[in-house]
Amino acid sequence: MHLALSASLYQLVAAGLRPRLAMRALFLIAQAVFWVCLVSLTASFAAAQGGADVNESFRQATLAMREGRLDEAREGFAAIVKEIPSFAEAHLNLGLVLQEQKRFDEAIASFQKALILKPKLRGANLFLGVALFRLNQPDKAVVAIQKETAAYPKDPAAWMWLGVIELAKDQPEEAAAALDKAAQLAPDDMDVLYYRGRAHLFVSKNSYGRMFKVDPRSWRVYQVMAQANAEADRHVDAIAEYQEAIKLAPTQPGLHEELGSEYSIAAKPLDAEAAFQRELEIDPHNVLARYKLGVLYIAQGDGARAKGFIEAAANQEAGLRHLDYNLGRAEMLLGNDAAAAQRLERATSAPGSDPEVIQQAWYQLGIVYRHLHRMEDAQKAMAMFQKLKDAAAEASQQSLAKFKNKQGPNAGEPPPAPEKPR
Repeated sequence: MHLALSASLYQLVAAGLRPRLAMRALFLIAQAVFWVCLVSLTASFAAAQGGADVNESFRQATLAMREGRLDEAREGFAAIVKEIPSFAEAHLNLGLVLQEQKRFDEAIASFQKALILKPKLRGANLFLGVALFRLNQPDKAVVAIQKETAAYPKDPAAWMWLGVIELAKDQPEEAAAALDKAAQLAPDDMDVLYYRGRAHLFVSKNSYGRMFKVDPRSWRVYQVMAQANAEADRHVDAIAEYQEAIKLAPTQPGLHEELGSEYSIAAKPLDAEAAFQRELEIDPHNVLARYKLGVLYIAQGDGARAKGFIEAAANQEAGLRHLDYNLGRAEMLLGNDAAAAQRLERATSAPGSDPEVIQQAWYQLGIVYRHLHRMEDAQKAMAMFQKLKDAAAEASQQSLAKFKNKQGPNAGEPPPAPEKPR
């Protein structure tokens, strides 16, 4: 289910959104509260104890709530709780309407009344926490929502809100723990994924910042800087940082393998080969170094060494990515077209492969089929390659067009400075 956020400006700014986006998110509050509220309405309706008249009043208040007639809904639920003060669910729904009208003090009172009547009423502690948070009382909000997660540990909304509030409190470790649980329960929810990513980003930044304070000359610091440069496609800078790390820790397993990868991307095959070979001297069991060295030999046209290293890596670890494609290329270099065809055929449907690798698998397969005088199959393979290539080009153009449309007529100009929260 989708866990829409009824979030405050305070929360969204604390989570890293610009105020303009935060205000846009506030527009979704009504949908968020109504959706979650409606989950409990059936149970609330069945729990009414005042007979047909009260049930009809409850139905009318619910309808008003759905249609956004909040004053009418508030009056309806208020009349019900006046007639039946022990009706906990009606107090909860009254609180939801009050919260939607931004009457947070009154909403809190209604949620608290519902909890006095039913201490484990589902959703009551959650929305109490949300209301407290809207009044900038995050500590009290956390206490309330923790009661919800204790009573209903399989409710992803409660875990998500707990994480969001911990994030606003500048407690990223606690936030990450709560959002990890929310992600386990709702793995595809966009809000959970967003806030979980934010939390772990802050955890990483804090951890790396601590590293710099503890020992700015540590090889680990250089490794982190190298990895950051690599992820930002600054491969020359990444190479320099790895070299500095290796100076401080010349026999540290993994460093030469990572350096070799950067050399490969930077089109320095001889340096890459030396780095991978050095890694295997330090750690003869490094599967990735052995595998990458085999792939490097494919680019150099050395089929025998490529096949030897790749098969040795595959014997160490099953499921290496793009294994069939790379072995197919090695077999092609060796002139083993039948074996190459079998590998490349599997590569065209290998799960988890990059789209570009699948394209190339069809292209290479077309060449192999020609070598095997399977001309009809060769034509089909090349047609599939062209189809995938055209589809990728079209998708790229559509993405570019969407990006330009989002930029508007002032695309290319620097964005305006973000507004300061009031």
